[in-house]
Amino acid sequence: MSFSSTLRQLPKGLASLIPAALIASNTVLGGSLSTCENPQLSCRNTTAVADTCCFNAPGGQLLLTQFWDTNPPTGPNNSWTIHGLWPDRCDGTYEQYCDPSREYDNITAIIAAAGKTDLLSYMNTYWKDYKGDDEDFWEHEWDKHGTCISTLEPTCYNNYTPQEEVVAYFQKTVDLFKTLDSYAFLADAKIFPSTTETYSAKKIEKALSKPRKVNVTIQCNRNGELDEIWYFYNVRGSLQTGEFVPSDPDGSKSSCPAEGIKYLPKLPKTSTPPAPTTLSTATGAPPSPTATSTPGVPFSGRGTLPVTSGGRTNGCIISGGTWYTTGTCAGFTATPAESGFTLTSSKGKCAVANDVLTCAAAVTDAAVFGVVDGKLAYQGQTSFYTEAVPTGTVQAPVAVAERATALEVGWRAL
Repeated sequence: MSFSSTLRQLPKGLASLIPAALIASNTVLGGSLSTCENPQLSCRNTTAVADTCCFNAPGGQLLLTQFWDTNPPTGPNNSWTIHGLWPDRCDGTYEQYCDPSREYDNITAIIAAAGKTDLLSYMNTYWKDYKGDDEDFWEHEWDKHGTCISTLEPTCYNNYTPQEEVVAYFQKTVDLFKTLDSYAFLADAKIFPSTTETYSAKKIEKALSKPRKVNVTIQCNRNGELDEIWYFYNVRGSLQTGEFVPSDPDGSKSSCPAEGIKYLPKLPKTSTPPAPTTLSTATGAPPSPTATSTPGVPFSGRGTLPVTSGGRTNGCIISGGTWYTTGTCAGFTATPAESGFTLTSSKGKCAVANDVLTCAAAVTDAAVFGVVDGKLAYQGQTSFYTEAVPTGTVQAPVAVAERATALEVGWRAL
């Protein structure tokens, strides 16, 4: 028996004990796929198709699923992340864990041995486990779903190289994900992560369906927070080389309410004790003496809040309290208050809730701000923070606890 044949038959757990270099020397992707002539579109065939190497069955509808994890925040704060690629039957039901002999616990080693370092690097950024164990997450997705895709069966390859179908599964999933920028789809419809705004299911689904001209399924957690999107495809031919055709859902239902859906920002955890979760925020400790002067000019009457970061002015704080670098600056009203002033936008009073600047109708107790050296100050500090400088249509949450990017807020009278 050849080394490759032996490696293929190793049970889960033992393959990972073989040195990666030894695996790599025998697992260069070299197998070829069966030839598929005039392949039919899965879930749309009119006659039975016996060759399941050229036709995905019974899992004929493939779902590219994405996560938006905020607790804890997972992946880039301006991108959704990959959940998986799932084969559903054409009625919304599905198989799972279809081949225990091909359940592996060394996905990272398999991909690395195939020389797919770019794929692995991308997965380390965009295919994340909210618990922090990416390898375990990848193993779960392959074991539960990948083993049930008929066109990935080893018998579908000529001169099969062990585990090459595993690499094909992860490569195709990533390739599909790159065409589905959910964050941008939503932003184009003015749907942004927010601690105060809510959206209807109809508006969200319309924004996500528009680029592909077919429907999607959205999912929410028990708190009505948007956290998952399912995109559906039928496939003409195999997963590896076939054509993925966008399709409507196969019966899968949304778990989101019709109205009031929250799309929360990914705010990193900090060591700073959290403020009360209510938007009604107390003023806290008195500002330092340098921040207690009665506001005159600046921060008097009506004005905008230009932002300075990295030594240059770039955009401004807009009505919800977020930092925006394109478009029109919002107007704020500065109203004198004991030891400082309050700010109000068209959205409502401004406060600091959970360390984040928020302006909303739900705010009942506005925060008291001060001015230091012409800059907006909160509890004596002029430094505010966010994760990264926003670009395009991205709105960045503005925090008072330290983040990666520091900024200061000024005043421009209207």
